[in-house]
Amino acid sequence: MLKKIAVTVTLGALSLTGCSSASLAGSVEPANATTPTSSTPSASTSSAPSAASATAAAATPAPPAPPAAAAPAPVAPVPAAAVPAEPPARAVPVAAPAAPPAGDGVQAAAAFGWGPVLAGDEFSYTGAPDPAKWGMYDGPGHAGKGIRSPRAWSVADGVVTVTGDSAGTTGGMSAKFSQQTYGRWETRMKTSVRDSEYHPVLLLWPNKPSANCAEVDFAEGESKTSAMKFYLHYACSGGKFQVSAATPVDSTQWHNYAVEWTPSGVTGYIDGVRTFTDTNPGHQPTVGMHQTIQLDWFPDGTAVTPSQMQVDWVRVYQ
Repeated sequence: MLKKIAVTVTLGALSLTGCSSASLAGSVEPANATTPTSSTPSASTSSAPSAASATAAAATPAPPAPPAAAAPAPVAPVPAAAVPAEPPARAVPVAAPAAPPAGDGVQAAAAFGWGPVLAGDEFSYTGAPDPAKWGMYDGPGHAGKGIRSPRAWSVADGVVTVTGDSAGTTGGMSAKFSQQTYGRWETRMKTSVRDSEYHPVLLLWPNKPSANCAEVDFAEGESKTSAMKFYLHYACSGGKFQVSAATPVDSTQWHNYAVEWTPSGVTGYIDGVRTFTDTNPGHQPTVGMHQTIQLDWFPDGTAVTPSQMQVDWVRVYQ
């Protein structure tokens, strides 16, 4: 099924772990993965243009090449020293797909040839999440609201489910595998028709405290189930410390969310379609990262409807 796509770019004052309303600036997840905690920044949006269709250009024959004598002389590359350390505030490229995500069966790993799976979890067992693979959050919830409990998690029928109840007890867990610098992560996820106070988050979190408070939220649902956001955090505080993009997608259906982190930059995908990219060297994580899965609670004073987030698999590639 094809859907139209819109992408939104934001520069805002957000803190860490699951960017949504109610922020805690500059928090750091403990290194001990068995009892991690995290906070979620607030989010604001601004529109970004969609990528133009190449259909018309492809249909027009190319003009003949000019004579060799008329060809311009090659331009010498700009020395690295001449490149400014920090570009203007809106110079970060955020790519919008020319077409909507192709469907819930498309994987970025297959579309772009990422090779064999190196690590992850297929959740092909029953009971609690595998303690050799996951450290469970056990303590106060996001911004100190509610509780993150290991008891919120269960594995059955090939998926892991985390439930947020009517009192704000929910869960999060942190991968013990693939705590690495650079790589590719892909996760298949959906939610129930959830309460707007429960926000699903798939993210990369630093293995140790980082100088720029690195955080990559490669799928974050906020109050509406009709869009998914990508956030890249690159500073601990100040007026500019994140960039973002929003993609229209029904998050109550299965979709494949992926992030690719290379020396060239960070790129996000939904169902094999690129939805975000940032190649600014000053915005990249400075330490190794690992994946976490969270269903975060943002109470607004209204009654809370129990909600669920499910993950079919988590896969990591070189």
